[in-house]
Amino acid sequence: MARTPSSMLALGTPCPPFSLIDVRSGRNVTSEQLLAGADGLLVMFICNHCPFVVHVLPALDRLEAQFADTGLRIVAINANDTTAYPQDGPGPMADLADERGWGFPFLLDDTQEVAKAFAAACTPDFFLFGKEGTLTYRGQLDDSRPGNGVAVTGGDLIAAISATLRGEAPNPEQKPSLGCNIKWRDAGK
Repeated sequence: MARTPSSMLALGTPCPPFSLIDVRSGRNVTSEQLLAGADGLLVMFICNHCPFVVHVLPALDRLEAQFADTGLRIVAINANDTTAYPQDGPGPMADLADERGWGFPFLLDDTQEVAKAFAAACTPDFFLFGKEGTLTYRGQLDDSRPGNGVAVTGGDLIAAISATLRGEAPNPEQKPSLGCNIKWRDAGK
């Protein structure tokens, strides 16, 4: 299992604009819609098959429930090459979202342009934007990794979300996420 760290986009970076299709509803979802009137926006780059993502799925479920009554909006984006990795295609994505009962959109970045705009590197990779649409946190969910024996708590990300929703800056000492590399279409060419 390859271990790729997140690239740690600069704090204060504006949310890269995007417009992608939600695999369950078929609706077009834009960053502008998600940020409008929100107190925060959590963008998660995930996929179906990555063991690092599978490891944290229960925490993602809890995260949505924990912040359901706040001004936080959540979106998940899959940017993997779905030709080489069909298990990450739209059908399996919709199945995963339905199985987990997610209320947030699960978007397919088929061109991989959105992932590149975010400088996303791995799955999972988390990006949190504040009310003004600028990056307040990027990095890990917590210190847990598959097989390391550390409980999945979501502590790092939860603390950052809580601070952002209070209008405060999260701790600037942020650790990179670690996961499978995004499966780039042009890898090896």
